[in-house]
Formats: sequence, C-alpha cells, structure tokens
Amino acid sequence: MMKNIRILLFAAVVVLSFGTSLYAEEQLFADLGDFKLENGDVIKNCRLAYRTMGSMNSDKSNIILMTTWLSGTSQELVDLGFIGDGKMLDTKKYYVITVDAFGNGVSSSPSNSTMQPYDAFPLFSIKDMVESQHMLLTKYLKINHVYAVAGISMGGMQTFQWMVSYPGFMDKAVSIEGTPWLSSYDMLAWHAELSVIDAAQNCGMSHADVMKTIMPIQQLLVWTPAFRAKNTKPADLPGFIAAVEKEYLKYNDLNWEWQLRAILGHDILKAFDGSAEKAAAAVKAKAMVITSKKDMAVYPGPSVAFAAMINAEAPQLTGDCGHFEFLCETAKLSSLVNGFLAMP
Repeated sequence: MMKNIRILLFAAVVVLSFGTSLYAEEQLFADLGDFKLENGDVIKNCRLAYRTMGSMNSDKSNIILMTTWLSGTSQELVDLGFIGDGKMLDTKKYYVITVDAFGNGVSSSPSNSTMQPYDAFPLFSIKDMVESQHMLLTKYLKINHVYAVAGISMGGMQTFQWMVSYPGFMDKAVSIEGTPWLSSYDMLAWHAELSVIDAAQNCGMSHADVMKTIMPIQQLLVWTPAFRAKNTKPADLPGFIAAVEKEYLKYNDLNWEWQLRAILGHDILKAFDGSAEKAAAAVKAKAMVITSKKDMAVYPGPSVAFAAMINAEAPQLTGDCGHFEFLCETAKLSSLVNGFLAMP
C-alpha cells in the first residue's frame, strides 16, 4: 500500500505534473468581453477556459460543474483521475464541465494577458471566479441549472461561494478540503507565503527563482510532518527538493500570487453581514463537505461548523497526507462522492 502511495505521489509530485493526458476533451474558450470584477476593476478581453466530458441528458439533468484548485487546471483534474469513466465524477453517468479559474495561466491571467500583462492585471476574487462560471454556463452554454457543483481545495472554496451566490442553481454541492471562510491559521499560513513572494520579487528574482523560493513553504503546508518524515529519508531530501523545484518551474509566480490573494479575501459571509446563520439559511443545495483531519493548508474547522449548520454530510479523511489526503485516498473519496451523487 505504501509503495503504491509513493508511486502515485511521485507521479503527481504535489499536483504539479503535466504529463501525457489520460483523457480530456478539447480545451475550449469563451470570450467574456470586458469582465467587471466585484472590486470595480475590469479584466479586458476576458477569456475563460473550460472542458466538457461525457454526454448530456436530453433534459440536462446530469450536468456537474467542477472547479480548479490553486494554480490547477482542468487538464490536471483529468490527469490525476478525478474525472472520467468510473472516476469520482463518472463521465458514464454525468456531463462534466470543468472550468479553469482566473489566474491559472490558461484562463485570463497576469501571465497571458496582452492588454493587462503581469502587474497590470487586476486583482480578482473567489466570487469573481464563480461569477465568470455562471456567465459561461448561462450566457454561452445556455445552461440554467446543474445537478451538482464540486471542487477540491480552492475549488471547494468556489463551491461554498456557489452555494450562497446561486443557491437554486444546483441540486447538490460537494466541497472537498475547501472552506467557507478562512480561519486565522489559514490567513497566517498564506500571508507567510505571500510575504516570501513579495520579498523575492522586490529583490528582482526571476519568475522561476520566486517559485523555487516559495516551494518549501508550500510543501510544509500541504503535507504533514509524519508523512514527510516517513516517505523521505534525510539523505534523499536534496533529490526530493530538486524534483519538486523542477515541477514548480511550470508555474508563474504572479499567477500564483493573484490566486493566493483571491484565497486570502475569500469569505462567503461578506454578503450576510458576517452572519454564518444568515449564510446557512440561504443554502438550498444538498451538500457534502469533506475535510482532512490533519490538513495544514486549509484548517477544517470552518467547514465542519458550516456543514453542521446546513445539515450536510461531513465525512472526514484521517490519514497522514494532510491537505493532499485527496490524493492518498482517491478510492475512498470516489466512493463517498459517487454515493452522495447517486442519492435522491
């Protein structure tokens, strides 16, 4: 078992690999024009990337929207086995639309905008991500209701935002290791990473060197000490660091920073005068809220509390993989989600 986990984790290398695609429909783009953000700024010539997989029922009753994690892509969700034939989101049963969030380097981002490149790119929020997805579904794909919305990590945060922004839009919602609002621990952890990014950029480091600099902090957040100590011998640490640094070079530091700032501003209670009770009362979808007990990147407390308030199913993953428990327990995760989605 441990050998299989090691193979999986080395292949995924902290959810950063872009190897040969296992299965994914064509990368598609929707042109949203000048997209107004909740802070009043505008993403000019906004493009939103997405993929569709599976077959849509004639009555459009089997549609699932899946959102992406920090710097993650729709392609990664497929490559790592969360979408596909017999997978967590089973394309034999469901028509899955997965959308690349702003700032992931595929949809409009600091790294790929021609009109607002790099620092000129406006800051966006988790709520803006959801608004863009709603526009994609309703205006471009002519979909006014989905069976479910699901997401992992930052994708789970978007799922919580969907629950309160468009409560009648979905029948079910699945948040996996996301959070409805940040705890003080989350804020401290992500501020630490953001401070390193800012300091590295102020020193004139290249984009690649900035990503190398934040790598150790990110690794400390996403794994538990027990997992790292068990799976990496001290003598093997230099090789581990070199391998992970290489994977981080596939990311742009400004893209990472912009999404990180969106996470730091995430709080579904903003529209409810800070009241969790009011937010919970707005939720209509049946929900499953999955947390990792030893998560050191996204503290599970707020999710557990909000799940109780909305009478959601709230299974907890209990292994030593921390935030990346969704990688270590993929079979259990698929069983939980499949069972929940199959329920009337």
